[in-house]
Amino acid sequence: MLAADPLSDILSLLSARSLLSASLRAKGDWSIRFASDGVKFNAVLEGGCYLVSEGAEPRWLEAGDCFLLVNCGTHVLCSDPALTPVAPSVVFGPDHTASIHSDLPGEGLFAVGGRVTFDDADAGLLLDALPPILFVSGRSREAAAIRWLLSRLGEEWDEKRPGGSVAADHLAQLLFVELIRVWQKQAEAMGPGWLQALGDKRIGAAIRLLHADPARNWRLQDLAEAAGMSRSNFALRFREMSGMSPLDYLLRWRMRLGAKALRSGSQPISAISYSLGYQSESAFSNAFKRIIGVAPLQYRRDHVELSAPG
Repeated sequence: MLAADPLSDILSLLSARSLLSASLRAKGDWSIRFASDGVKFNAVLEGGCYLVSEGAEPRWLEAGDCFLLVNCGTHVLCSDPALTPVAPSVVFGPDHTASIHSDLPGEGLFAVGGRVTFDDADAGLLLDALPPILFVSGRSREAAAIRWLLSRLGEEWDEKRPGGSVAADHLAQLLFVELIRVWQKQAEAMGPGWLQALGDKRIGAAIRLLHADPARNWRLQDLAEAAGMSRSNFALRFREMSGMSPLDYLLRWRMRLGAKALRSGSQPISAISYSLGYQSESAFSNAFKRIIGVAPLQYRRDHVELSAPG
């Protein structure tokens, strides 16, 4: 069994799925403006193009480069930033593929794109920790896995083998995780948040313990010893990196798990309470209402009504 992995825990909590949904081949002069609502990713498999996003200078992309867009308005992919972009509907067919001037000589662009979907109730947990544009260069030392994934994505898209769409979606899921991993290593000035804390060797070790056994009655001393730090230094560093105290992080993680259990099943609230380390349903209910804003029973009713057909 794999050791506790907070990033996997959170992606599982969010029901994160990456879906490969479009491909673009282009040569000559071309420019397309895309909507960037939600979370979308693009990867250049062959050739190159410019990425033009709101409020930023045009950026040249080449084979192996990837970027993730998080609710950042619109963006343009083009051969020349001076060109007037067209809407995707002008060039993309019903199968979400586009081929522009493919009969021209020379190397052209081959890029694929997709989207990442989440359980909306908790999506902010990840999205608030990410920048509007997360760019990873294919030339970076950490991007070897990304280069391999891109080569496989290209094969699955081109060869149309049985099961190809499922394989491509799984590869896209791995690509999404690798983008976050590489960005964590490359980012120099992430603000406070769980992604930054998770990337720290000592604080990350403590977070892994909390995720491995959220029901345990953790003491600050236990976590500080696991991090190899004094209690005071550990508490200070944890707050600096995550924006909250260690026990507040545990409380909020428990409430996230409790909320998911309330939304996704009919398990009694008392059982959920005990599974998260509370000795009584009332203790869990009080904590849940303080963090989430409503009592567990009302929360369950609200989400049952929202998910009901019609």
